[in-house]
Amino acid sequence: MTDADPRVVAVVRDLFFVARIRETARLTGVPVEFARTPADVATALAVRPRFVLVDLTAGFDYAALFDAVALAGRPPVLGFTTHAMAGQTQPWHARCERVVTKETLTQELPTLLREGVAA
Repeated sequence: MTDADPRVVAVVRDLFFVARIRETARLTGVPVEFARTPADVATALAVRPRFVLVDLTAGFDYAALFDAVALAGRPPVLGFTTHAMAGQTQPWHARCERVVTKETLTQELPTLLREGVAA
């Protein structure tokens, strides 16, 4: 993915995770752009990011979100969910390269930001 921008786009509303992602990105030196609205997502995807981090529990319009990702050349998507909501978020898992729990995301975030999402 050499043509990808070094940024990661994070589609996250939870302020706890926004703060955690922002601080981990600062510590790893990886730029992260947060997108919370469909317009934000479209703008952030205009320059192809390394990957897109999506909170599958936040109640976004996921059909529109994944359509925007497809239109942007399909950068890899890392979705995250909770054990309790895994069944509800299941329809979107196939549109992600990888889906992890919030706990796993917290543990692996530095590595993921540095190395990306294996397709």
